[in-house]
Amino acid sequence: MPRKGHVKKRHSLPDTKFGSTAVTKFINSLMRQGKKSVAEKIMYRALDIAGEKLSVEPFDVFTKAMDNVRPLVEVRPRRVGGATYQVPVEVPPERAQVLTIRWILSYARGKKGIPMAERLAREFMDAYKGEGSSIKRKEDTHKMAEANRAFAHYRW
Repeated sequence: MPRKGHVKKRHSLPDTKFGSTAVTKFINSLMRQGKKSVAEKIMYRALDIAGEKLSVEPFDVFTKAMDNVRPLVEVRPRRVGGATYQVPVEVPPERAQVLTIRWILSYARGKKGIPMAERLAREFMDAYKGEGSSIKRKEDTHKMAEANRAFAHYRW
């Protein structure tokens, strides 16, 4: 069966409060069972809490946290002559954003026992300061890429 045509990228609309497409994507990833209004409330509450505690603008907390967690390189498996090498490659901007959102959300969801807005606020504050689980994940990814730099010539 022949392959179909290229799938067009769908662009998200900017969110109502900050006018940012990144915030919209974060809200959409946070959303469970199609409950967008609930996800929006959690997101904006988390940013307000983080902004209040750090005495910084909430959107600045978000942007700096995202920038601090965003990976620059990652490893991709590449089969060469029966052996699989972990080849370091640069991360495209869109994938970097997706990974950032995924990491922050997964670590926020992992902390049980407190409301999601509070957990997310803590994760944003940690990322803003350059510490915490999601920052560690980025550093581990970079270390892995650095360790496998010898296989960089297998890049495709």
